[in-house]
Amino acid sequence: MEQSTNQHHGGKDPRHAYYDSGFAKQQQTPPGSTEAMDPRPDHGEESYRGSGMLTGRRALITGGDSGIGRAVAIAFAREGADVAISYLPDEQRDAEDTGRLIEEAGRTALLLPGDLQDEAFCSSIVTQTVERLGGLDTLVLNAGYQRNRDGIDTVPTADFERVMRTNVFAPVFMVREALKHLQPGASIIVTASIQGFNPSPSIFDYAMTKFALVGFTRVMAEDLGPKGIRVNAVAPGPIWTPLIPSTGWDEKLESFGQDTPLGRAGQPAELAGAYVYLASDHASYTSGAILPVTGGKPL
Repeated sequence: MEQSTNQHHGGKDPRHAYYDSGFAKQQQTPPGSTEAMDPRPDHGEESYRGSGMLTGRRALITGGDSGIGRAVAIAFAREGADVAISYLPDEQRDAEDTGRLIEEAGRTALLLPGDLQDEAFCSSIVTQTVERLGGLDTLVLNAGYQRNRDGIDTVPTADFERVMRTNVFAPVFMVREALKHLQPGASIIVTASIQGFNPSPSIFDYAMTKFALVGFTRVMAEDLGPKGIRVNAVAPGPIWTPLIPSTGWDEKLESFGQDTPLGRAGQPAELAGAYVYLASDHASYTSGAILPVTGGKPL
């Protein structure tokens, strides 16, 4: 079902606010692209309206080309932030589309292609953001990699390492570098997952990394609070992004998100407000939080 126009005084019905059926079988080669998805995800291109909550901020978003990262980039720009995004070189087309949306909001877009598995790249994108945008106030550690697993005995070591390096090593490398530049009032936001609380065997190694990121968020909040730096995480449930058709699932797409209390998968646009809140001064007393956006599934 397409987005409903049926409005009640209390707001739109969340069960039918977006596409609420299962998805057709489709597969992509990782990292996947937005253009090939059916239906196309909503990143808030037409709907997000800013109100100046992040005026003058400088943000770096990993995996900012598509999915949740694109939705956050659009929202941050429309709230007044300049935005740097990192992405794999194969995602150049998606990145350029996101860059254009940032610039249409009147803000500076900085595109940073490369692989977060590379420690030197992790450090360099922090440095480039500071040099090109004049500083760094908000770091969004969003990029992630997952693949369907038939069992632990089938996982190639190289692929396991890719999951770990992308999802866990890169955030550590980037925070380590960013601390040279972050000032009191800065915000670090991690994309965790419901998988960090309710893991699925078919993506057990991805789930392991999300457990790690929950711990990382909590311990960094404790460690960096005395420096005036807040650290929080958003824990998405099933969200329709290029990660999903490129995971290696097929039949699972027909029921993807249908087991949530709201009965559907979420759209990237429905995550943006959570990141804006955590980046903004409205969250000045919020640190160490794991904010669930899961369609009602409990963490």
